[in-house]
Amino acid sequence: MNSLLYISTVLIWGSTWLAIAWQVGEVAVPVSVFYRFLIAALVLLAGLTLLRRRQALQTRDHLFCLLQGGCVFGLNFYCFYTAAGYLPSGLIAILFSMSILFNAANGYLFFRTPVPRVFYLALALGLPGMALIFWQDLVTVEATWELLGAIGLTLLGTYGFSLGNMVSVRHQRCGLQINTTNAFAMLYGGMLMGVIAWAQGASFSLPAEPRYLGALVYLAVIGSVGGFGAYFMLVGRIGAGKAAYATVLFPLVALALSTVFEGYQWHANALIGLAMIVSGNLLMFNAHRLVWRWLEAPSHT
Repeated sequence: MNSLLYISTVLIWGSTWLAIAWQVGEVAVPVSVFYRFLIAALVLLAGLTLLRRRQALQTRDHLFCLLQGGCVFGLNFYCFYTAAGYLPSGLIAILFSMSILFNAANGYLFFRTPVPRVFYLALALGLPGMALIFWQDLVTVEATWELLGAIGLTLLGTYGFSLGNMVSVRHQRCGLQINTTNAFAMLYGGMLMGVIAWAQGASFSLPAEPRYLGALVYLAVIGSVGGFGAYFMLVGRIGAGKAAYATVLFPLVALALSTVFEGYQWHANALIGLAMIVSGNLLMFNAHRLVWRWLEAPSHT
């Protein structure tokens, strides 16, 4: 079961970045994010209600769901969708994979979880690796500021995702059900984006373009309900550290799709940079262990 959840997370999350790129265009970013997570929340809440598996939450829990929604299902995707207008989807996925490093830092900041010494080696590989991946574009003066802005937004959104993971740790320590907290967090994150869209005077009408609507449904149902559901179920079964190993591999899926559908051009420096980032991420997980045995082993965390 753990292997199935893990493979599902990698394939689903690896494919969502291309779907995000297909939503970038005439529809305002907060409107796209609003509809995505509103649909996802309603689908998940309806399913939980029909199955009588929706857990009652206290007011304090709802406030934390609001915080989680803003971090994981709202403002971070505002950053990702905006960056997708300037970066290939596969490169955004690579930057997102550095959430592993943010998680280690935030784990210490909020829960005093010791930072492993290998963290610093992973950081020493990850930062130069990121520079190498974008080197071909950074040397083009005209594109530098837009590119740097998109990279900054992606990293900001990734840090927001990491903060949301800390809230998820709080939920689990309080014995709250993952699907219930996810549903309300998606609802609140979507509503927050709706308020931002309204404040910006954005139109809430959607285009009749099949690709946009197909991407919206895929992102809401498969990407959000299915992908996040599988990921957080994995967190509950094998622990947050092991579950986060998915962030090492799904960028490879995203890059493959970006190469096929977006025409991403590979250069030697990008390949070296990718290898450095993946190696750094692997170091964070003691990759010398046998991965599948590791995934199937019972969690003691």
